[in-house]
Amino acid sequence: MLETIRYLIGSAGSNGFGSKSTAEEVTEASPDFRSITAIITGATSGIGAETARVLAMRGARLVIPARNLKAAQETKARINGEFPGSEVIVLLLDLSSFSSVRSFVARFLSLQLPLNLLINNAGKFSHNYALSEDGIEMTFATNYLGHFLLTKLLMEKMTQTARITGIEGRIINVSSGIHTWFTGDGLRYLDLVTSKKIPYNGTRAYALSKLANVLHTKELVEKLEEMGANVTANCVHPGIVRTRLTRDREGFLTDLAFFLASKLLKTIPQAAATTCYVAASSALAGVTGKYFSDCNLASPSAAAGSWHEAAKLWSASEEMTAVKQMPEIDKET
Repeated sequence: MLETIRYLIGSAGSNGFGSKSTAEEVTEASPDFRSITAIITGATSGIGAETARVLAMRGARLVIPARNLKAAQETKARINGEFPGSEVIVLLLDLSSFSSVRSFVARFLSLQLPLNLLINNAGKFSHNYALSEDGIEMTFATNYLGHFLLTKLLMEKMTQTARITGIEGRIINVSSGIHTWFTGDGLRYLDLVTSKKIPYNGTRAYALSKLANVLHTKELVEKLEEMGANVTANCVHPGIVRTRLTRDREGFLTDLAFFLASKLLKTIPQAAATTCYVAASSALAGVTGKYFSDCNLASPSAAAGSWHEAAKLWSASEEMTAVKQMPEIDKET
């Protein structure tokens, strides 16, 4: 109850920020980002678009991967219009397709740019059952596995950039408090729903993908430490916000639910605040493997804290994405 009251009134945490803080506010005192290159998935609308806008405001070079190139070019035009001189690169990426992820990474690496910041923000909620071209349940493929593969293929580039520049790299996985709604054996559930042995439930599928984001972060920290990388990995819950995420589930019940919950909803600038805070705050140097909500440390579900489940998911994800080795990249950044 106390946490709910603090959320509603926007009570600030120990860092001075809370649920009512905006992305611009939490980055006002951040270091100059003109030497930072950031990849932000899902940056054509909603929280991702605001994250991209604010990081461009702070000087970052942006790489916007998108399935809809027209929407991405429109996002680039808006950013360039507001911040003339901003460098925004648009590249094709469909996160539900492993071949598309690999093609994106190859195109990005060919640009020979540094990579300081990777924000895995894109998310999909699908009310209807569908499989990706790789035979994976679509929500899980888009929200988690695509990001898993993207991150794994870019880990060496981020490690290299941090070593050459001396600037700490940061990976941020955007999850959701809804990850707490999933209980049970996630991989078993995925197998059953993929093979249609149990009915598809969009909310449960979404909750599983968000739990996977948190578990991914946990094991990713271990892998980065094994590499000796000066790169942190953290997970964030942006809060409750009405975005295009629910575009597959528009209708009376969804509209009614959001109307009744309107007092709990954040604005998009508020919802982007936690991501931007974790991306930019100098106070978080060296902080890794944590879960943030309302720009402050928070606790994920008990299931999300399991080292065993995190390692098991990583192993299964490598098998599903058929990643055999890291890509070869040039030694110069």
